[in-house]
Amino acid sequence: MDRTASGWVNGLVGVVIFSASLPATRVAVLEFDPLFLTAARAAIAGLLGLGLLLLFREKRPSRSDLTSLFIVAIGVVVGFPLLTALALQYVTSAHSIVFIGLFPLSTAIFGVLRGGERPKPAFWLFSTLGSALVAGFALMQGLAASPAGDALMLAAIVVCGLGYAEGAKLSRTLGGWQVISWALVLSLPVMLVLSIATLPPSFAAIGLPAWTGLAYVSVFSMLVGFVFWYRGLAQGGIAAVGQLQLLQPFFGLAIAAALLGEPVTWSMLLITAGVIACVFGARKFAK
Repeated sequence: MDRTASGWVNGLVGVVIFSASLPATRVAVLEFDPLFLTAARAAIAGLLGLGLLLLFREKRPSRSDLTSLFIVAIGVVVGFPLLTALALQYVTSAHSIVFIGLFPLSTAIFGVLRGGERPKPAFWLFSTLGSALVAGFALMQGLAASPAGDALMLAAIVVCGLGYAEGAKLSRTLGGWQVISWALVLSLPVMLVLSIATLPPSFAAIGLPAWTGLAYVSVFSMLVGFVFWYRGLAQGGIAAVGQLQLLQPFFGLAIAAALLGEPVTWSMLLITAGVIACVFGARKFAK
């Protein structure tokens, strides 16, 4: 398997893992405070990442890598988890998942700004079309119904796109799992303190679904998924492989419907089908 094909395979595995993140967060945030959930998932993943780095005796990143690692930490370790946890207090995971269709555009823009990539003009046409379909869906639902939830989701997409592109650029030299592990370790001291400071008064009322959601976002969403995702972006190109995120709403809606019993409307399915179709056009002109 050549490097480009390997990048697409790794990227797809990462997208499948990330697809369950919002439904899992939705379950967890019903019983956990969003700030505690954000800190706890980062702290758990940080301890696991630290264990991996020590086990494989990885050398410390250079001083020049620290700025990029801090950007990754702000974007994907703190920013996206916190903003989505807050958003999911106002909207369902099915509604929020459709906003994931904006990820490819956000990632591609930062891939140009931070990764030095130069997709063809036609790429931006297809990527923008997919994003426009997502924005149209939000308008159809009525932004007045939950302006806070939609604004938080949009902010989450922006900061996470930056974290994706920055991490992918650094993965070319540092390695995919090493990037996310070091970013988690950098944020670990703060996240541990914050976890303790925001501990629930009692765990007696916390049910198994909430614990399961916390476990999933801590292990898979914060660590395992990034091992595949950053490797895929580094191998196949940030803008190109980033278009696989257009598939994430499809997988996410299926998970939300199957596990949470959340309603999936025909409009959601039609918009999702539209953004999925855009991946084929964008992929052709990504380089």
